[in-house]
Parts: sequence; C-alpha cells; structure tokens
Amino acid sequence: MQVSERFLALLQQQLAQFTDRLDLRSLVVYLALPTPDGKPSLVPVGAWPHDGAPLPAVEHDTELRLPDAQRRWLALRHEQVLLGALRVETDQLPWSEPLTQRLQATANGLTLALCLDLEQQRLRDQLQRQDQQLRLLVHQLRNPLAALRTFGQLLLRRLDGDQANRLLVKGLLAEEQQLNRYVDAIDRLAGPLQLASGPTEPQPLLLPPSLAARSETGLQELLTPLLQRAAATAALQGRRWHTSDPLPSWEGEPGAVAEILANLLENAFRYSPPEAEVGLLAQSLQAGLRLTVWDGGTPIDPHEREAIFGRGVRGARGKGLAGTGLGLALARDLARSLGGDLRLVVPPAAIDPTLPRAGNAFCLELPPAGAAPRPTPAPPTEP
Repeated sequence: MQVSERFLALLQQQLAQFTDRLDLRSLVVYLALPTPDGKPSLVPVGAWPHDGAPLPAVEHDTELRLPDAQRRWLALRHEQVLLGALRVETDQLPWSEPLTQRLQATANGLTLALCLDLEQQRLRDQLQRQDQQLRLLVHQLRNPLAALRTFGQLLLRRLDGDQANRLLVKGLLAEEQQLNRYVDAIDRLAGPLQLASGPTEPQPLLLPPSLAARSETGLQELLTPLLQRAAATAALQGRRWHTSDPLPSWEGEPGAVAEILANLLENAFRYSPPEAEVGLLAQSLQAGLRLTVWDGGTPIDPHEREAIFGRGVRGARGKGLAGTGLGLALARDLARSLGGDLRLVVPPAAIDPTLPRAGNAFCLELPPAGAAPRPTPAPPTEP
C-alpha cells in the first residue's frame, strides 16, 4: 500500500498542530501493510518531531510491543479494515480528556484522508489499465477496417457496369470511413485526466472536433450513404421508406447534422413497430432548414415527450432493448450548438398534412448560414 505526496503533506500538517502541547513527546503515524503470513506490518510514514533518522516498523522495535502508560495507540480503521495507527507518547500523566478528544479527531481525519487517497490511487490505476486496453483495442480495430476497405474497393472494380450494386458497395465504403473517424476520435480521447477548475455541472454531449468540424463535403453528399442505409434497413424489415430527394442545400457543419440524423433514424427503425412507415422530410424555410425524421408507429406517451431528451433516459418503448439513452441527448445538444433545435412533434401530420396522422416526428431545425449558436441550457438540478 502506497500513499501519495498529497497525503504525506496533509499528515505533516496534522501532526504539526500539536507543537503547542508541551506534554507530548512524539507522534508517529503508521500504515498497515500486508505480510505473507497474513498479519499486518505497521510501517511508519510520518512523525513529529522528526530528526530525519529512519523509524523502524513496529515488529522490529521490541520496546514498542511492551505496555507503557505513557504510550497510546489510536487505530486508523475503516469499517473492519485496519489501515494504520497513530502512536502517541507523553511525558505527563494522566491523559487529559481534551487531549484525548483532540488526538482521536486527528486519527479520524487521517483515516478519512487515507481512505480517499487509496481510493484515488485505485481509480487512477484502473483508468490507466482501461486506457491501455482501449489503445490496444483501437489499434486492433484498424486492421479489420483496413481489410474491409480493401475488399470493398476490389469488389467495386468487379462490379463495373452494375450501377445498383456499386451503390451498395459505395455505401459500405462510406460507412467504413465513418467508422475510421470514430476510431480516430476515440484515439484522441485517450490521455491524462485533468482536474476541472470550472463548474462541475454536466456539460453538453458534443462530438469531438474531428467528427463535428466543418467539411468540404456538402450536406447532400454526406447524407447520401446515411439515406442508403435507411432504405436498405427498411427493405430488410419489409416496411416503407420515404425521403426527400434531393435535399436542400445548407451551409454549416454537415458532419454534426449527419450525426443527428443517424441517431434519429436509428431510433425510428428500432423503436417503431415493424409495419410502421419511416421517412425523412426536408423543408426549406425562411428561417433556415427543417429536417424531420418521422414514423407511423405508436405515439410516445405525453409524459415522456420531453424526458426522453435527458441523458440516460429511455422511454417505455425502449424497455428491454439495447441502448444507452444518450442518442437524443446528443442530438439535441448538437442541434443547439449549431444554432438550431430538436423537438418532438406528435403526430407527424402536424408538420405536414402528407405525413401520417399517428406516430412521432423529430424535427431538426437549422438556422440560416452565419446564425449565432443558441446557448445550451444547463441540465435541471435535483430538488
């Protein structure tokens, strides 16, 4: 068991507060370290006063194991675990009650500090192991992704003249590129943790810059593979798929828009009944652009329609299905970072009369180019 420099500095401050007690001869703090025979070894880590000479462990000092009226041992114990001990030597007897209470308060404080220090080190070691495993997994993940890209490019050559199947392969290659962007973003996230000096409230769930930054690729081109995936999913599930083609132009961050629509389309196909229609409606507005992902399934319960935008919150339709409940929170945060918003409208026909009169519509509203982003409201606090 090791302790940090911060704990040792706190330890010296706690011991130094007894310089006003002329009746005390010495104070020594020990850590309880495990030994092969199962008995803890009390090893000194701090003393007052201390002349720099090394202090022996308790088992190596025969005198300390003998009873002495001028010596007291205060256990540093957390629940049933002995973490260490505080040894007190005095020149004056009897022990006064105020001194006894003051020493016990110091022992309690050192116990709490030692618990926090050991927990911090345990978490640090755990994070380091996870970081190493994450880097290994990212490294290994690049190999099958590179193989998929190579096989896809070879298949594309063999399908020369088969335009329908070439579009499917191009869609696969576009998805492989997106996976590579995710891998790159995960790789950049790894690194030493830093203590935040600002507010501790939860911050918006925004994408790393490598995923959300402006791109030379236009919105139409970036969304084409996404819409191809949606059409293929609808075909596999035997449901109807509707889309606006071509999509209106929009100047902004198409990567962030693609992430929002990917989450909305995934939810629509996952949570609506298998027979329900799904679609994307694009509308150019004077105030910008509106992209609506809708389904003709069961309307979301009224009491859930705002709550499902919270982090980790899942509606009744999501019970028993895989997921984290972060998709809508991420989508709304991204929408507001772009200067727009994301809201739920029930039924879809309220957006456009050609849409179903039952179901759900998630409306992504984007401002004109150059509009200032809206401030993201702080998450509600618990009462």
